[in-house]
Amino acid sequence: RRSAAELCALLLTDLGDVSSNKVSRGLLAKYAVMTDAQKHAFFQMLGRDFDIDPHEVARLAQAYAIDRDAKTLAQLTAAAEPRRQEILRRLNRVAGATEALVAMRCDLLRAVAQTPKLAIIDQDFLHLFRSWFNQGFLVLRRIGWHTPANILEKIIAYEAVHAINTWDELRLRLLPEDRRCYAYFHPCMPEEPLIFVEVALTQGVADNVQNVLAEARAPLAPDAADTAVFYSISNCQDGLRGISFG
Repeated sequence: RRSAAELCALLLTDLGDVSSNKVSRGLLAKYAVMTDAQKHAFFQMLGRDFDIDPHEVARLAQAYAIDRDAKTLAQLTAAAEPRRQEILRRLNRVAGATEALVAMRCDLLRAVAQTPKLAIIDQDFLHLFRSWFNQGFLVLRRIGWHTPANILEKIIAYEAVHAINTWDELRLRLLPEDRRCYAYFHPCMPEEPLIFVEVALTQGVADNVQNVLAEARAPLAPDAADTAVFYSISNCQDGLRGISFG
């Protein structure tokens, strides 16, 4: 029954874990059924009502310039962080929220194209995502012909360099012993590849990619290869645009 703004404000109060998670699930559920116009209004509300107080930040910065003590620095650091960052952190505590927030950033990026001022909110997403999707938290998995079909379907859909049009074409990328594919996954998004690389093991560097992808080529025994050609790297999640996976 509460508005999204009321739920955001409630989420920042001193709730217990159970109540906080209940509010988070309620806010995510409310967002999931919003129209594009309602989502745009939601982002405008976050930018307007949960921003920093620039005058307080300036006051604390001046105080810290005079007396560089730890207490003032802690106050300055807290004041310089928009309250909406804590909203996003608390939302992320519930199951499935990470994937939902990645999708939310996709919506935000479309809204920024219409209203450039909303880019201030994207800075919050970038700040948090760069920590949450740090390479140390990611899991590297080999993708093969026996990988579950729901993930293989996503490899077909997300391939952004050399299109995969059929399952037979995918098989030629994965099944021969001189072909490899690896993807990064996040523990909170175990069935969503974040980025993947396709590799051809060859003798020498291929002159062109057509030779690498040729259907009639003879597979090469891996121990006869002296070169690994990384012929396709695809980012899978638009909501993680600007996040480096190395």
